[in-house]
Amino acid sequence: MPFDLKYINDRISSDSKGFVAECESDYHDKIKLSAQEIAANINKSHLVLLSGPSGSGKTTTAQKITEALAVLGVRAHSVPLDNYFLTRDNLNNIPLTPEGTPDLESPLYIDWSLLNQHLDDLDHGRDIVVPHFSFVTQSRDEAKAKHLRLEKDEIVVFEGIHALNSLITDTNPGAFRLYISARSDTYDNGELVFKGTWIRLVRRVIRDDLFRGADPMATISMWANVRRGEKAYISPFKDTANLKLDTSMPYEVAAMRDIAAEILSKAPNGAERFEELTWLLRSLRLFGDLDSTLIPADSVLREFIGGGTYKY
Repeated sequence: MPFDLKYINDRISSDSKGFVAECESDYHDKIKLSAQEIAANINKSHLVLLSGPSGSGKTTTAQKITEALAVLGVRAHSVPLDNYFLTRDNLNNIPLTPEGTPDLESPLYIDWSLLNQHLDDLDHGRDIVVPHFSFVTQSRDEAKAKHLRLEKDEIVVFEGIHALNSLITDTNPGAFRLYISARSDTYDNGELVFKGTWIRLVRRVIRDDLFRGADPMATISMWANVRRGEKAYISPFKDTANLKLDTSMPYEVAAMRDIAAEILSKAPNGAERFEELTWLLRSLRLFGDLDSTLIPADSVLREFIGGGTYKY
């Protein structure tokens, strides 16, 4: 659903706090709907597969779904698919990007054999040891691995960009499939002024700068390959989802405007994708100023700006 710039700015001017509360309430309604449909599927499968492109808020959404399921009397667990990345010593036949570098977006980075075995074990009440992947060492940290076994009234949510790939859904046809993305464009008098994909880019730039020590231009330079990976490996499977959710909120660009502008303004003149970056910065300034302290601690936006109640 597209957003309207004038409506956003009017609401910021008249009732910022109420505007934020309404947007967050709409998101929570989507979570409740997801939990209800997932709970209704438990007789078919104890598995939930949650996919979405980078910057969608998969981790927060997965944790919120487990909370909403608990309200319905269903105990749920959340497991990142990142833990099933192949270790450095087991990377074979990884495809290359058009630039000749390893394609980090490829599903071939996933240990599908182990993952599908674990999914089958969990769905049949057997115990597994969930690995923990260390991005620092590119290996599995055995000390942080966790045992998991599902009781007959329990569910597990596996979240990651490749969660709806046919390599996983074909062998788990009963699993509930959920696709999320922040995809709402913003218009002003019929003119597109802020693309939905920019919402995810802004989220990622802020998160990478604040918590991953990544230069904003490094994030932006990788964005083209991230988007290529989405089109090649994620989008083709989104229509197989039982349910699709938009995690973007009308107020968020205004709330992240200042911090995003500060980070992106560091880019030197002539940097890669500088023309698009200039357009993005100009578009950010079209939004009114909304105090970021109004963002609730349990908001999906806290996954990117910090200060939230969830652990990432």
